[in-house]
Amino acid sequence: MRRLWLVFTVLAILSGQGIPPTSPDTNPNSPNNTRLPNGKLQRDEIIKAEHKKNVEDAATLARLAQEVKDEIDNSDSYIVSVKTLKKIDDIDRLAKGIRGRLARN
Repeated sequence: MRRLWLVFTVLAILSGQGIPPTSPDTNPNSPNNTRLPNGKLQRDEIIKAEHKKNVEDAATLARLAQEVKDEIDNSDSYIVSVKTLKKIDDIDRLAKGIRGRLARN
């Protein structure tokens, strides 16, 4: 009787550990597997849109950085214009946006 109890206890413990957790990608009821009317996964479309936005923002960021560099190179004084400061703020905003989108993926 004691042995039987021990066997059942061990089986109960092992049965809870032997089942691998389901990942959100393989679970069909997961909110990450929501399908759009065109049949594509919503998650994949969001990732694709974020990638497109990252590419656009990176191009804008590079253009602004070059403009700031040119303005600083061509400046005779040690004073930076308000226009240049606004571009630097835009660079910061774009970089944070790209970093945030990349961190989510």
